[in-house]
Amino acid sequence: MKRAIITVIIIAAVLAGIFYILNKNKAKNEQETQEAAVTNATVAVRVDTARKQLVDLAYLANGTFMPKQEVTVSAEAAGRVVRVLVDEGSRVSAGQTLAIVEGDKLNVSVANAQAVFNNAQADVQRFESAYATGGVTKQQLDQTKLQFENAKNNLQSAKLTAGDVTIKTSVSGIVNSRKIEPGTYLNVGAPAFDIVNVSTLKLRVNVDEKNVATLKVGQTVDVTASVYSDKKFTGKITFIAPKSDGGLNFPVEIEIANNADNDLRAGMYGTASFGSKNSADILVIPRTAFVGSVSDNKVFVVKGDKAVATEVVSGRNFGNFIEVISGVNDGDQVIVSGQINLFDQTPITIIK
Repeated sequence: MKRAIITVIIIAAVLAGIFYILNKNKAKNEQETQEAAVTNATVAVRVDTARKQLVDLAYLANGTFMPKQEVTVSAEAAGRVVRVLVDEGSRVSAGQTLAIVEGDKLNVSVANAQAVFNNAQADVQRFESAYATGGVTKQQLDQTKLQFENAKNNLQSAKLTAGDVTIKTSVSGIVNSRKIEPGTYLNVGAPAFDIVNVSTLKLRVNVDEKNVATLKVGQTVDVTASVYSDKKFTGKITFIAPKSDGGLNFPVEIEIANNADNDLRAGMYGTASFGSKNSADILVIPRTAFVGSVSDNKVFVVKGDKAVATEVVSGRNFGNFIEVISGVNDGDQVIVSGQINLFDQTPITIIK
């Protein structure tokens, strides 16, 4: 019995010692945590100032020039190419013949049909004279006239068929590619030429929701090409999409008349300038001040030594700067770097 009591006392003493050591370690850990918290209490950030800035009120949007007309000219009849009349780069007009396919062979069909027509026409004249003297019946004369009409229709059909083997373009422009050579055999519908009309081009750009509301179909737009910085072109808005894409941008199409030298080419990079040509003092903050995307309308404003999460109403986009309609004031400091580590009221240290 006494031995059991001693054992219990020893176990209790050991447990008490363990409890004491654990408490001591806990207190030490809490002290170290508090010291670390004090040491790391602030987040290093960089700031910029919300300020009124003289900005160009024009809105810029970029895109790629496309031809207004681009067609593939195809063969309308099967046959072998006899002659090709144009090369790549040639300027062509609507209705111009580009190539001839087996014209001689089909012209024989036209000649044969012409001969049958001439005979039928002579028969009608002869039968009409004979009918006047009672030499033939009315039925015989009518049959001859029917044969004449059939010969006439066959001649017209042969001429149309012969015309079909002359490959013509339906639009004016420049031969961008030639897909045939003399001797090439073409099936009906086989592509022969690509014709591009660059006298008028289209520039398709995306405009955000804040700026698209200021645009109208028919509105004139200043356009430049990246390779011709010294040349200005004038375009006209011909289409504004009724529905935005996933990024809240609206496709807008602009039609531009090329100059006499056709300096603009399809595939070049272009910039459209929308809106007023005036400048104004606008309250702006750097784009980098926004947490997430600009459309999230959230920034951190410096208040004392803390970062305060602030909702703003953003306005127009001026490249690296965004107009702020409300939420911050002229002179407020906004955080432009380090936001990933911030919450509302986080203590901060401003670095340069």
